[in-house]
Amino acid sequence: MAGYVDARPATEEKTSLSTMRNGFFRVAAVTVPVSLANPAENIKNIAEAARNLAAQGVRLAVFPELSVTGYTCADLFHNSTLLDETENALRELAVMSGTFPSTAIVVGAPLRQGCRLLNCAVVIAGGSIRAVVPKTYIPNYNEFYEKRWFDSGHAEHGTLMGAPLSTDIMLDFGGGAIAAIEICEDLWTPVPPSTHHALAGALILLNLSASDDLIGKYDYLRSLISQQSARCIAAYVYASAGFGESSTDLVFDGKAIIAENGAILASSPRWEEGTHSVISDIDIENLDRDRLHMGSFHDCAAIEEHSPAVTVRIDLAPAPDSAPDTLMRTVNPHPFVPASDEEIDRRATEIINIQAAGLAQRLAATRCGKLVVGISGGLDSTLALLVATKAFDRLKLPRTGIIGITMPGFGTTGRTHSNAVTLMQGLGVTMREICIGDAVMQHFADIGQDPQVHDVTYENSQARERTQILMDVANLEGGMVLGTGDLSELALGWATYNGDHMSMYGVNASIPKTLVKYLVRWFADRSDNKSVADALHDIIDTPISPELIPADADGNIAQKTEDLVGPYELHDFFLYHMLRFGSSPRRIYQLALQAFDGVYTPDTIRHWLRTFFRRFFNQQFKRSCLPDGPKVGSVCLSPRGDWRMPSDATSALWLREVDSL
Repeated sequence: MAGYVDARPATEEKTSLSTMRNGFFRVAAVTVPVSLANPAENIKNIAEAARNLAAQGVRLAVFPELSVTGYTCADLFHNSTLLDETENALRELAVMSGTFPSTAIVVGAPLRQGCRLLNCAVVIAGGSIRAVVPKTYIPNYNEFYEKRWFDSGHAEHGTLMGAPLSTDIMLDFGGGAIAAIEICEDLWTPVPPSTHHALAGALILLNLSASDDLIGKYDYLRSLISQQSARCIAAYVYASAGFGESSTDLVFDGKAIIAENGAILASSPRWEEGTHSVISDIDIENLDRDRLHMGSFHDCAAIEEHSPAVTVRIDLAPAPDSAPDTLMRTVNPHPFVPASDEEIDRRATEIINIQAAGLAQRLAATRCGKLVVGISGGLDSTLALLVATKAFDRLKLPRTGIIGITMPGFGTTGRTHSNAVTLMQGLGVTMREICIGDAVMQHFADIGQDPQVHDVTYENSQARERTQILMDVANLEGGMVLGTGDLSELALGWATYNGDHMSMYGVNASIPKTLVKYLVRWFADRSDNKSVADALHDIIDTPISPELIPADADGNIAQKTEDLVGPYELHDFFLYHMLRFGSSPRRIYQLALQAFDGVYTPDTIRHWLRTFFRRFFNQQFKRSCLPDGPKVGSVCLSPRGDWRMPSDATSALWLREVDSL
């Protein structure tokens, strides 16, 4: 590192507390109406917007390229009157920034450096100009001819307007919130400067732009921003020129976009007058964890060997007490479930094909034409059966090679049994029914279990009897047993060891419970068999239960899983954030409070969070010996790849943190 500038010393603790909130850093992308060649008017609009953003707790706001003068000033850029006034306006804006000391702003301006004119981003905070970053790549093709006025800032290092000048400046806001800047065309090049910025440690990439609008360009731009944020494992904050720019040859629609690690968090309306901004809280903690987790990122950083020219420490005043406490971003309560019907259709198609392809490959590799599946009339076994039919159809095998076995026990209800039978008949698979009651009662007698005591032995004996039947039928038929257990059950250990925990291939192993019903509904909506479709819809509406305890007096399910282990939507939320981002119990709890506001009380969330961590740790031994199964998403518990954990690891640290909430 060539240098470090710290104009306002403060402890790391102070900075972290003042700029970060629960691992989040609030940013904004802003478009303001521009008055061409009128810096005094433009800085008033910028300052007013900045004050409004400061009141909302924004810590860093990005304005468009050349926002102090306007992008379309053309040959006026070489006029000393405009350039002098630009410098005066920037100094005045720096003074104005003292009225919003909790927010740093980045604005665009043409600035002279010797006999060269640079297209610059100017960082202003706390009453002074803190850094100047020039544009690296100057477009000079099609409608762009910036080289007529500007030089590349690639080789520039030094000071300008009393602040460090370089394309490689890092802005350190404390707490891990490190930002870096590129300008417009820089993003469109094969190796954008932001790539090197990210490898050097920047987690927030800023882009001041003046991108004119053309047919199809906006969609391409969004894709470009999304991909760059994903490739760099960073946030990307983009602000582009809008109303007020000259329409002589081009039109500027005003775009403000914030992305994070491949996802667009927020975007502003286009084609509208006035000031527009989008605000979002950047998840610094999750970005930092992903970089920690992805070894190829470190390797790339080492190979590229790129260090920032200078790091500027920026300590901001605390956000106003009136700033919103709620995160200014969506916290999805169902992170495994696609947000829209269109996305659900697209995602379900892909997931089902992954499952079916995995099973088809296993059948082909083992030269196996028979499959044995236990069908309970519940969601998981239904999805496994539906996937099995897809795999057999793919291999052009007769569906009669799928042997579906329903095994009524002490808790089986007429509703689930009827749905299981209807489903197997409608799908054209071979159906068998084997009641387990007598065999289990004999087993109770053999081991001395009282049938009136409905304990874990009572329940697990039934599960193991069913698995024994499936395994033995598979041996008899020369087939394999298809597992039905899902990801959520694996996380909680909600499976009988050497019972439904075991199979020869588990197609649902990486499908969380909250997603299973959407996949079953996908099949239902496409079924041309009304009885199958009706059965599938009823299965979706049936309470989740292992049906190991006798039904109630009215014949309804008495044992409901979610009454015992907690709501699956909560557990799936906990699981996602723990495995995907390595989040702590405290952080998961804070996110859950917002995601499930008005749905669950804080006490309820804490209670089931403790249950989750307790079960997740003490049930690892079941996950250490899982059958093979296809991975379909970013979260998986396979001991052969995604999750390796000692079965005797203690949960004490995590439970202590839950108890402290």
